[in-house]
Amino acid sequence: MKKYFQFEQLGTTYGREVVGGITTFLAMAYILVVNPLTLTLQSIPNLPAHLRMDSGAVFVATALAAAAGSILMGIIARYPIALAPGMGLNAFFAYTVVLTYGIPWQTALTGVLISGIIFVLLSLSGIREKIINAIPLELKHAVGAGIGIFIAFIGFQNAGIIVNDDAVLVGLGDLTKGSTLLAIFGLVISVILMTRGFKAAIFIGMIITSIVGMIFGLIEVPKQIVGAVPSLEPTFGAAFEAFKSPGDLFSGQILIVILTFLFVAFFDTAGTLVAVAQQAGLMKGNELPRVGKGLLADSLAIVVGAIFGTSTTTSFVESTAGVAAGARSGFAAIVTGLLFILSIFFFPVLSVVTSAVTAPALIIVGVLMLSSIKYIEWDKFEIAVPAFLTVTTMALTYSIATGIAMGFVFYPITMIVAGKGKKVHPIMYGLFVIFLCYFIFLK
Repeated sequence: MKKYFQFEQLGTTYGREVVGGITTFLAMAYILVVNPLTLTLQSIPNLPAHLRMDSGAVFVATALAAAAGSILMGIIARYPIALAPGMGLNAFFAYTVVLTYGIPWQTALTGVLISGIIFVLLSLSGIREKIINAIPLELKHAVGAGIGIFIAFIGFQNAGIIVNDDAVLVGLGDLTKGSTLLAIFGLVISVILMTRGFKAAIFIGMIITSIVGMIFGLIEVPKQIVGAVPSLEPTFGAAFEAFKSPGDLFSGQILIVILTFLFVAFFDTAGTLVAVAQQAGLMKGNELPRVGKGLLADSLAIVVGAIFGTSTTTSFVESTAGVAAGARSGFAAIVTGLLFILSIFFFPVLSVVTSAVTAPALIIVGVLMLSSIKYIEWDKFEIAVPAFLTVTTMALTYSIATGIAMGFVFYPITMIVAGKGKKVHPIMYGLFVIFLCYFIFLK
């Protein structure tokens, strides 16, 4: 086992991998609550029942998709990266595809399934791997730093430290609010532990924060440990129903849906793989070893998730929390996957892992990921501009894929103007055209 996961080469142990896997799970466990709320359109009142997915089935599908994806990533690619139905993509699925377009959720699941199958084919052909390896090192560092700022921004939001402000978009929240104070306490504790060099600082900080939250009544103490497992029947296999009427799958809207799932999932995954690999020290020069296997695992997870009955499954940037806690190999991802399986039975206990508990971890991870910004050649303007746009627009547009697109559109332009057009990989020119089309048509 140690030999397969290269513990000696990576300088890790079973203990560190287990702690890292648990930390990653705790950092992304919120998806078990948020995904069912999103896909069932709970925020929309008076909605016809046939437009809502079954909440219990979506919860189980979410847990199983996350488990399958994480375990596949751990075994096939041996990366400490966990997967689950992606935020943003689930909102697009529910609010745009189902609610706005009026497409039945069963057909929307078919769109996810088709995009996953296409991804599998692209991964097996090696095209996805070639694209990622063609991205310049400077932009890879920019992607990592940008995701760092983005995930810290999410952490500040979840903590209530940063809130919506109609006048200036965002502003400072109410720091006297109980949940916000709890998050600030957790951040202080975690920072102290990190500064003192504790390997499991983030994990320990989350446990202490949860306990303090329950003591002061900010987190409800679970009334039971084990709960009944909901039925998966309402969503399982629903993605195949649309194939009974093939004509419904070739409308303009469905094609746009499939293309959107393809585009966002592709570059969300690419960005996450690069960012986590950089933080874990897995990059070899400008290339990521076994990236093809990582992309294959991610693609298979999309297919599996669609069959279970959930929106696109993708690599979670919260995996960086596990890396920060010591995870370096795929063993940690397997631990996370197994915990998602257990969560089906122990969901009541997960109620203590609130956004206030996970927010400090995301903020600290943002600090750690931003360190890659030092490798960007800021004194070269043709590099600085696309790198800056990549870093900043991820958080400002609340989209990893859009941030990547913005930087990749400007990179060929600045390089050509600087007389360095021949140094740009042909694939980057192809991406330039694709990203332009993305901004013009898909947005």
